[in-house]
Amino acid sequence: MTDQSIQTLSHVYPIGSHVDERGHLLIGGCDAVELAAQFGTPAYIVAEDDLRARARAYVGGLSALYDDCDVLFASKAFPCTAVYRVLAEEGLSCDVASGGELALALRGGFDPARVYLHGNAKSLDEMRFALESGVGHIVLDSLHDVERLEAVAAELGVTQEVLIRVTPDVSGETHAAISTGQANSKFGFGLADAPEAIDRIAESERLRLVGLHCHIGSQLLALEPFTRAVAALAALGDFDVYNFGGGLGVAYQQTQEPPSIADYVTTLVGAAKAAVGPGKRLLIEPGRSLVANSTVTLYTVETVKRNVSTWVAVDGGMSDNLRPMLYGSKYEVAIASRMSGFDPARQPNYELCQLAGKHCESGDVIARDVLLDDPQPGEIVVTPATGAYGYAMSNNYNGVPRAPVVFCKDGNARVVVRRETYDDLSSRDVE
Repeated sequence: MTDQSIQTLSHVYPIGSHVDERGHLLIGGCDAVELAAQFGTPAYIVAEDDLRARARAYVGGLSALYDDCDVLFASKAFPCTAVYRVLAEEGLSCDVASGGELALALRGGFDPARVYLHGNAKSLDEMRFALESGVGHIVLDSLHDVERLEAVAAELGVTQEVLIRVTPDVSGETHAAISTGQANSKFGFGLADAPEAIDRIAESERLRLVGLHCHIGSQLLALEPFTRAVAALAALGDFDVYNFGGGLGVAYQQTQEPPSIADYVTTLVGAAKAAVGPGKRLLIEPGRSLVANSTVTLYTVETVKRNVSTWVAVDGGMSDNLRPMLYGSKYEVAIASRMSGFDPARQPNYELCQLAGKHCESGDVIARDVLLDDPQPGEIVVTPATGAYGYAMSNNYNGVPRAPVVFCKDGNARVVVRRETYDDLSSRDVE
């Protein structure tokens, strides 16, 4: 695969992405058109160096400002074994929100002592699996959570370190479905209820409360709400560990300019030093901002139809990227073989298009009102910034096999998750 390049792409694409002399998109040194031919479409294409660079920015940035700290991969964003493995190699810890994510994290090489189990409705089986695996910390979400974990710990004869999750009544500007810090939330203890939980765990012989956790929401593009959340958590008392969650937003479109990882870390550390003082352990849990821009999704155009709109229909859609349908999320779109930028001389060829999926739903539209240069069946189109929650939310709607994950680095590509087959669709049938 060619590595010659003439144009660096915008910040919505993976670090190091380029356009070569033919106008082809290169991800991790690999030609996107060649990747589509080799691995088929749809496909998630991951630039491994991008994952590593963002992990290092978090780990290096936080440790340079605060002595006792850790960065946890919020793995619900991209629960893929190969992604877990890369981030474990980069020295991160991990948070998981289910027994399945815990199993994947362990398979991916995370030390169980550096895993944090979350969840507002943990089952007894998940709690037992976590304790038997030696998970370092469990984040408790309700008094029933406390009682159930206490019972499982007694059954197994162990003592478990825990944090309690607090909803600090701080909301950032984001979609309601991914806002979690408001008082009326399914997650955590409210500020008024948290003291009862603190006192209850203090009485436990099997649970040891080491600190507090909060998470106010996801895809946040302003830093001020994070500082308010830190202050709210600090007001609940003096603890050894403070976990301020994640939530830093990313650029899905070129017009978006989220705070940098460095600015986010600096803001959180400054707020923590002011609010909780020295000598504490500080944790953060980035997910989206670690993985979103590492990945693009490739599709093949199947049909182009013009009625009131120009409908460019591709071979994927809501089975590989549910976010536009759930949250109204917006993505950029480009033709992967013609990436040399908007050419005013060819402006009449650019059409306002609706990038439609193949599924039997009118709402299955990946991107609305995007400009494309005379799209044709058989061409490869790309949507950048699909690393967070694309693979995680993938599904088999209409019996569509799920897409593969392909890692690219230094011009070499390898499949880390194979494409599903029709046989896979019935693999769990028992008759």
